[in-house]
Amino acid sequence: MSLSINLPLILAAAFVSSASPGPATLAIADTAMQAGRRTGLALAAGVVTGSLAWSIAAALGLAAVMASSAWTLEVMRYCGGAYLLYLAYRSGRSAVRGTADPERMAVEASPSRAYAKGLALHLANPKAILFFGSLYTLGLSPQASPAELALVIVAVGLQSTAIFTGYALLFSHGRIAQAYRRLRRWFEGAFALLFAGAGLRVLTTRLPT
Repeated sequence: MSLSINLPLILAAAFVSSASPGPATLAIADTAMQAGRRTGLALAAGVVTGSLAWSIAAALGLAAVMASSAWTLEVMRYCGGAYLLYLAYRSGRSAVRGTADPERMAVEASPSRAYAKGLALHLANPKAILFFGSLYTLGLSPQASPAELALVIVAVGLQSTAIFTGYALLFSHGRIAQAYRRLRRWFEGAFALLFAGAGLRVLTTRLPT
């Protein structure tokens, strides 16, 4: 392994970030349980695409540029927090009514909409580009070659794909899906609280400048 790159360290840090419960994993679990494996995998693909976009941006140095533009990150923070609160509202409405949200039914019928949801969820997260920026600063030296940068992007991308698609496959499993259908209102209430908590955390946490 080149002295310019510490791939095991980068992958370990990326694994902890991707595998830890967060807005993306919550959305994948929610969608996979209520809409099935195909739609859950479509949403996971959107999340992976967003993650790959931020990874490439960080590798090209855009993370530092955006971090120096406080207003850009603030706009992203408010958009991301508002979107999470919107997801909380939809889950809460479904829990109160005891029936599926019509908008959710539309997502169920359209994997392309699920993909767009996952992409928007990750692109609207301002912490993502800050994470990738710090990740590459941690594991790459300024002397890293373009080939080494490409290796890191591909490796992190493959790992993220395995993690997020794994969540979709897990939560679309027959027994878990059956439990969701029996306890829909409880699940939706829990997701509403979790999305609301994540949204409020994004809105109230000051990003480093």
